[in-house]
Amino acid sequence: MFRVLRSPAVWLGVWLGVGLFALAPGGKAEAQASGKREAASTEHPLATQAAMDTLKRGGNAADAAAAAALVAGVVGPKSSGIGGGGFAMVLRARAAEPEILDFRETAPMAVDSAALANRPLPWESRGKLTGVPGEPQGLFDMVRRYGKRPWAELVGTAQRIASRGYPVSAFIAEALAEKSAAELKKEPSIAALFFPGGKPAIAGRLVRNPKLAATLKRLGAEGPGAIYDGVIAQEIVSTAASAGGNLSLDDLKRYKVHDRKPLRVRFGDYTVFTMPPPSAGGILLAQTLGMFTPSELEQFGWGTGAFSHILAEAFRASFADRFRYVGDPDFVPVDTAKLLEPARLARVKKKLSMDRTHRVQRFTSEEHGTHHMVFVDSEGMVVSLTTTVNRSFGAKLVTPNSGIFLNDELDDFDKPSEYARLGITNGANLPRPGARPTSSMTPTIVLREGRPVLAMGGSGGMTISTNVAQLLIGRLVFERTPEELVKQPRFLVSTRNATLYLEQAAPPALRDDLARRGEIVELTNFATGVQIVSGEPGSLEAAADPRKHGSAQLR
Repeated sequence: MFRVLRSPAVWLGVWLGVGLFALAPGGKAEAQASGKREAASTEHPLATQAAMDTLKRGGNAADAAAAAALVAGVVGPKSSGIGGGGFAMVLRARAAEPEILDFRETAPMAVDSAALANRPLPWESRGKLTGVPGEPQGLFDMVRRYGKRPWAELVGTAQRIASRGYPVSAFIAEALAEKSAAELKKEPSIAALFFPGGKPAIAGRLVRNPKLAATLKRLGAEGPGAIYDGVIAQEIVSTAASAGGNLSLDDLKRYKVHDRKPLRVRFGDYTVFTMPPPSAGGILLAQTLGMFTPSELEQFGWGTGAFSHILAEAFRASFADRFRYVGDPDFVPVDTAKLLEPARLARVKKKLSMDRTHRVQRFTSEEHGTHHMVFVDSEGMVVSLTTTVNRSFGAKLVTPNSGIFLNDELDDFDKPSEYARLGITNGANLPRPGARPTSSMTPTIVLREGRPVLAMGGSGGMTISTNVAQLLIGRLVFERTPEELVKQPRFLVSTRNATLYLEQAAPPALRDDLARRGEIVELTNFATGVQIVSGEPGSLEAAADPRKHGSAQLR
């Protein structure tokens, strides 16, 4: 079982049908666990517990992932839910490579490209940012293809939690208390759930969502058709339209999950599989690994100024490629082979300097939100899954009768004005009817000698790929434990200027070293998370990021 670190001595235990949950308001779930044959690591203890209970009932990693993702959408609607979408990387036991389900949100056929070109949008037009949700179909397809347990059983866990109630997490409470959260109270359904008496709910307060519970009951009984057709679909369309949105019933009915082939990178003794377009996160990871050998990175030293600076420069080069070349491959050609060509990466590497900082061509594209989770079962199946509604609480629109938080994923498309700075007239990630916006989500699985030894991914928008790259190198090159990795201070390179954002916990010597190398260093705190499971069944280790109060369990 997970534990909670010291915090105010107020404990709340709630029996929710998925296990006994104890959380101290303001507390942080312990980040790591080790041993045994099955693992789950998520950003919320109830999601992790749902996964472990599913495994105990004879489910596999795909079943555990679906149960956990559905629970996460109930207890953490700030980051994910059935009104959003994501990616799932699934490695079957003894398979040579993983398979990918792309259930990313799509633009409606009547997407308002002119309005999106003039973002940010006014509050009354935020529905224009809502795309067709993919999570209900994506999780259903994953269970149908790989799972062992009945779909209704997996949805039932989330349904019971929504009905009986759950304590507000420290992460949600912190978000509700921020000044920027004041606008949430404008949405009646959000205000009713999270602002009792007009004040933000504190950690530990019990929240019930019977409307969402009823929707989940229908989803379990009828499958995704309950969301994409009929009364609930009509309400999704009308709710988006109430804030200027352009979704139609036909948009929902035609939604399909796409299969993708993972990017494959050889890195020392390891084979790294990561996410292809429409994600740019996997490209950044693959390009970074392609520029350096493990021995080169080892010489820099883990966490040193030289190590951080050279990675930051590599990340900047990859972000430049993202903005020029990456979009939905079903609508624009994305030549990943060229982007990962060794000779090309070698030329880029020659331009990197140990005492100079480059700029990414200025783009204002920013992502937010997301929830990543990792699962391993005793047979060796591995699932690395990221799901999102984009910004905090998505579009801040909730269907009034069915309780679904709608996404604002179309904000991930780029603007024509940003491409104009590069002399590009038809950018790869411009809004297009039916297209999926470019993402940073980076679910990743690593094999050694044909056996899985590492699965990971992250949340936090534009920080995802850089976080995953830093920690994956920390594991594969420097052999740091999952617990050590999630506690390590991280950095983010800005896509708007030459700033390097470094976590407050970083030692002063590192800040000074980076400054000597030309970095413009700004200290900050990241509300991001990375989940990690390493090893093989029988010798597993797992960690969940303490920054989002995550939870890892094994048995």
